Amino acid sequence: MNPPNLSDLLDRDPNLKNHSAEIATRYERLERMKTHLEEHEGGLDAFSRGYEKFGLNRTEDGGVIYREWAPGAEGVFLTGDFNGWDRQSLKCEKKKYGMWEITLPPTADGKSPVPHNSKWKVVIKTQSGDLVDRISPWSHYVVCREDIKLYESYNWDPDVPYKFQHPKVKKPQAPRIYEAHVGISSEKPEVASYRHMADNVLHRIVGLGYNCIQLMAVMEHAYYASFGYQVTSFFAPSSRYGTPDDLKYLVDQCHKYGLYVLIDIVHSHASKNVLDGLNHFDGTDSCYFHTGARGAHSLWDSRLFDYHKWEVLRFLLSNLRWWLEEYQFDGFRFDGVTSMLYHHHGIGTGFSGGYHEYFGPNTDGQSLLYLTISNYMLNVLYPDCITIAEDVSGMPALCRPVSEGGVGFDYRLGMAIPDKWIKMLKEVKDEDWNMGDIVFTLTNRRYGEKVIAYAESHDQALVGDKTLAFWLMDAEMYSNMSTMSHFTLTIDRGMALHKMIRLITIGLGGEGYLNFIGNEFGHPEWLDFPRAGNNSSYWYARRQWNLVDDNVLRYRFLNEFDLAMNHLENTYHWLSSDFSFVSHRHESNKVIAFERGTVLFIFNFHPTQSFTDYQIGTAQPGTYKIVLNSDSGRFHGHNRIDESTRFHTAPNAWDGRPHSLLIYLPSRVGLVLAVEG
Repeated sequence: MNPPNLSDLLDRDPNLKNHSAEIATRYERLERMKTHLEEHEGGLDAFSRGYEKFGLNRTEDGGVIYREWAPGAEGVFLTGDFNGWDRQSLKCEKKKYGMWEITLPPTADGKSPVPHNSKWKVVIKTQSGDLVDRISPWSHYVVCREDIKLYESYNWDPDVPYKFQHPKVKKPQAPRIYEAHVGISSEKPEVASYRHMADNVLHRIVGLGYNCIQLMAVMEHAYYASFGYQVTSFFAPSSRYGTPDDLKYLVDQCHKYGLYVLIDIVHSHASKNVLDGLNHFDGTDSCYFHTGARGAHSLWDSRLFDYHKWEVLRFLLSNLRWWLEEYQFDGFRFDGVTSMLYHHHGIGTGFSGGYHEYFGPNTDGQSLLYLTISNYMLNVLYPDCITIAEDVSGMPALCRPVSEGGVGFDYRLGMAIPDKWIKMLKEVKDEDWNMGDIVFTLTNRRYGEKVIAYAESHDQALVGDKTLAFWLMDAEMYSNMSTMSHFTLTIDRGMALHKMIRLITIGLGGEGYLNFIGNEFGHPEWLDFPRAGNNSSYWYARRQWNLVDDNVLRYRFLNEFDLAMNHLENTYHWLSSDFSFVSHRHESNKVIAFERGTVLFIFNFHPTQSFTDYQIGTAQPGTYKIVLNSDSGRFHGHNRIDESTRFHTAPNAWDGRPHSLLIYLPSRVGLVLAVEG
């Protein structure tokens, strides 16, 4: 890899010129690391296959070799069902650099000495001489023992491994992502399974026109209510949803349907759990993490990785490859990237956009290097792998190629967009909505850095907040969502704005789009996992598919609009178009119009005022037809527009565009027009 040509980066963003030396230094660190890997580890490819060496692995003769990194341990022992839980008979040999190793020969009949699905543990002799039980950080399958509420490690090593039937999916030009949580995917108040989602939910996602699914909370986490963000076992899929083979079946079925599969990866921090987590694995607080205050996240009450340590890098880079190789995931959504980028972790920090906030001593160079080499590795070894950064800070070049001097992510989440919608619904009257503010929020992204736009995600659905539908319609969702009941002003407004908010977000907000499971039909209630505060109830940890499946209820119309919106994008591909132009923002009329790709979007957010012969500018002449109308009866609108009408442009310049057309624009409507033929 050649040194980066910073001229492209600096031409795109001249504000970076004052920081070009620091950007070059970041890249030089990457080059030094790559050189070190070549000299001492056989290269990045070999280094990032740690799962082939660490933990339990089969030997060529059918035995088992166990390796572990535990630099603070005075002794390491292997124990389990296979040796009657004798805690000291199988002592590992100490190697260089804090490594421990033991080889167990095959049994007399040539079988593995640690049978498939048998329990096993690691016993660590601490520096004080105590013997403590631990779960290996490389464990592939851990299951909670209900009587003591602790996880135990099982050796997942079936004689007949799962065989994938369907190949991985090529990365889409523009991802339309369905963010999903396996456990809540059932109507029943229970923990749903991988197979339940595969057999009962995937057809919904495909039918709606999404081309990606993002699976949350897959990495094992002891506390269900943590939403998967307090990981305890990084190489183990959550056993509460089923076995490793069940997860493979789910991913395989996704690929059967043509869905690109993202996993929510959590490398920003780890659970503080000791007995079933990484914390104090070798008896010290500094094995995988920074020691002292730097190793603790004060807001999340979790441990922070020390990315400077060689074996931590091996562990995390190998973890990325493990999910791609073993489970055939296609890409990643990196959680908590803002926390990783800065020593202050974004806590109590309001990012103003000043470039001094992204460079200098506040930036954590070690974690930035880890993110950069991760993206570099994935790009080289898996060219179809997409990476998405959950970053609220807006760090420049985060989503530019490593070869340019960027960090290498493909997309960042447009986190300001849902916050804006919620803030407006909570604090601003409809007639006071600011069109310029809406447009600014939707278009406020760095040039050349792609964004995944969304109107709401799991954050807005969690208890303590409300979904957009709940903010819009509140209690009337329980009483007035039947087509047999009166169409109240609240439900009318709520359904109209719910459609418009989603349409303008996917139209203008980014180069990809995301929806959280159930929000496509206006899921009426918040998401709340079983916990002490709700008497361990699963009532709100589920998705009420019965609501959208009931033809008498109005939820199906919101669902139908989501389907139409996604399939329209799949036809006109505006998300992957380089062309976008906002031609019209009228504050008193509450009208926004913009061209994106080959289609024309028009929105009238006015709560009461409709307009006849409203003039809209456009660059493309021709005869326009309506290809999506939020007021259509198909979506429980008022059918105020004759969709057979054709709109002919005239060579009358308007709003800086060379052509214009006249259109009837009812109140609270979103329209998409395209040139006929």
